[in-house]
Order: sequence, then structure tokens, then C-alpha cells
Amino acid sequence: MKKSYLKEYARLLVRNGIAVKKGDIVIVNAGLDQPEFVKMVVEECYRAKAARVMVEWSYLPLTKLNVNNMSAKLLGKVEAFEEEKLKYRLENNVAMLHLVSDDPDGLKGINQKKFAESMAAKMKVIKPYRDAMDNKYKWCIAAVPGEAWAKKVFPGERTSTAVEKLWGAILLASRVIDKEGNLLDAGVEWMKHNASFNRRCKILNEAGLVSLRYKASNGTNLIVGLIENGSFMGGGENTLGGEYYNPNIPTEEIFTSPKAGVAEGIVYSSMPLSWRGEIIDNFSLRFENGRVVEAKAEKNEELLKTMVGMDEGASMLGECAFVPYNSPIRESGIMFYETLFDENAACHFAIGRGFTNTIVDYDKYTNEEMKEMGINDSALHVDFMIGTEDLSIIGIKKDGSEFTIFENGLWAF
Repeated sequence: MKKSYLKEYARLLVRNGIAVKKGDIVIVNAGLDQPEFVKMVVEECYRAKAARVMVEWSYLPLTKLNVNNMSAKLLGKVEAFEEEKLKYRLENNVAMLHLVSDDPDGLKGINQKKFAESMAAKMKVIKPYRDAMDNKYKWCIAAVPGEAWAKKVFPGERTSTAVEKLWGAILLASRVIDKEGNLLDAGVEWMKHNASFNRRCKILNEAGLVSLRYKASNGTNLIVGLIENGSFMGGGENTLGGEYYNPNIPTEEIFTSPKAGVAEGIVYSSMPLSWRGEIIDNFSLRFENGRVVEAKAEKNEELLKTMVGMDEGASMLGECAFVPYNSPIRESGIMFYETLFDENAACHFAIGRGFTNTIVDYDKYTNEEMKEMGINDSALHVDFMIGTEDLSIIGIKKDGSEFTIFENGLWAF
């Protein structure tokens, strides 16, 4: 890929993604796939006057070795030095850039039950730090190609060609290049993109909705309750300190956190879900009193059941997200096997943790108060796609009148 394109992408992630300013401390999480690009990102952070930039490398095959060979007790333990790192991030309000590139099948064959139990044990230590950092720091999830990932997306290509094609797909979805491959001013493109989110969020937030009704010909028929003082969001966000950043690049969604415990009906997946290195496909979730009471899948049903049983909140919804069926990622025709992209190809839900910043004036409430309002609490947050060409989403107002949000898979306004 042309170096000028990659430099523009690095600039986008640093200036618009985590919005680095003078004096910031930055941590970049990355795999071993694109070290030269990571170097570009670090250079751009320092151009933006970051005080310190640290890179934390990961390698999925080592994760698999640890899961297969460590005892469950050790695997689930957070060592003292690891907890000190969490304290450092909290105390220094560290900006975090996550660059995903892992093989979607990279953890295939591991003991999923052991892995799930170890993660649940770790989260008992990690979660209080995560909660304390919530809405205070800048973060962004973006992607770079890994060879195994690229071959999964483009299986008929040579490895080098697959990586180049995946770079192109990432840059197009991220508004760094156009469909003809021409370089764009990505910062300007994201200003326009964020403005379009703001327009629709304003309409939704003024509609006074109390619930959402989803219907599609594949059998989806679900009603989801909304939090009374909740709001719809999309695109860029503000920290509690007023710093504007973009947490997902790319993104095409407008979302809210529904009311935990208020969901009735059934929803069917419309795309495969890659979770913990395995694919769950052709699945459905049936809800009663807001909780999953039945989980079925043609592929990896037991893994799906493990997922919704991770903890108390894992069986309830934490997010409702609107994405039009004609989104750029859908129209690319590419199945990425990576939620960051695939969730932007279709409307989706997430089970697990909700977003506290969807509460109006959330800074005035404690996390416990927001849980009482209806924000779901869980160590888990997993997006799964439910958008179809004929999906209908109707908003119900307090007086029982209806507001059409989606018609035939597309925005109605």
C-alpha cells in the first residue's frame, strides 16, 4: 500500500480517533502484523505533541498456548504488575488506540469453558478500573491487515495480494480513499460524517420513544424497552473533560443502550459472528422478561450458550444499533469476519454491558444509579448482526403512536 495512504490513515487515527493533544500519554495495542504502520502511528502521536507513547504487542498463537497449557487458576489471575499497569492508566488518563489484525480462527480448538472462566475471574479485578475510567479517557478501535485475516477474507488470493486488498478495504471503509482509490482528506471526510450522525441523533432524541419494535421476514419479531432519559448517539463522542474523539474507525451506526430486563420476542442473526477465535453462525436468541431464555445456532451452539451465560448481565441487551442495509461496508460485498467492520454492515444488537454515556447528563449519576435506570452491567459486550433487506424498526412513543425509523432495511428519514 502507498506510504502516503498509510500516513493519512495514521494521521486520522491519531488526530481524529484518539485526538492526541500536547502532553497526552498514549498506549497503542497491536499485533505483530504491521510494525511499520505502528511506527507511523507513534511518529504521528509525537507530532501531535504526545508526552509519551508506549506500544503493547500481542500475538494470538501465544494466547492459545497459554490457554492450552496454564492452569485455570493461573490463567485467571491478575498479577500485581498487571494491576499496577491498570492503576497507571487510570491515574494518567491514558489515551488508548487498539489496532486489530488477528486471525478470526486464531483461537479455534481451545478450551472455551476454561478460557471463559479465566476471563470472568480476571474481570473481577479489571472491572473496577474499567468502571473508574469510563467516559474519562479517549480510545479508538481501528484495524490493520494480518496475513491470516487477509487470507480468510480473500481466500483465493496469494497472501501478499490478500493483504493489499484488505488494506484497500480498510482504507475505503475508513474514508481515507474513495471507491476509485484516490486519496482523501480523511479529517474533512470525518467532519462531514460526524455531522450526518448528529442530524439523525437529534431527530431520534426529540421523538420521545419508549420502545423499539423489530420485524423481518426471517422470523425476527422483538420489542425492546428504552431508558426514560436515555439518548441515541453516533460518530464522535466527548469525554467528561470535553475532549472530542472517535471511538470506532470505521463506523456507520447510531446506537443507544436499551433498558435492561425489558425485551420480548425472538431475533435471528443475519451474518456470522466471530467470537474468541471461532465462528457462530445462523443463530437465534429468544428473550423473555429481558433475558435470553433460548439460544440456538447451526454452528457452535454451545459456544453461543457459553457467551450468554458468562455472567448475570450477559443474557441481556446492552446496545441497539441502527445501520442502513446500503452502508458502504455492506455494499463492498466483503465479509470481514471482524466485528469492527461487520457490525457496520447491518443493524445489530449487543448482549452484555451497556454504555453509561447514553444517559442524558450521565456525569451527574453514579454507575449504580445508572444501573437502576436500566443500563446493563456485564464484563461482556458482544455485537451480533440482525439487519436484513426487509427489516422494519418502529419506535413507539409514550402515547402509543408510532415513529418509523427503518423501512425495508433503510433509514425512513
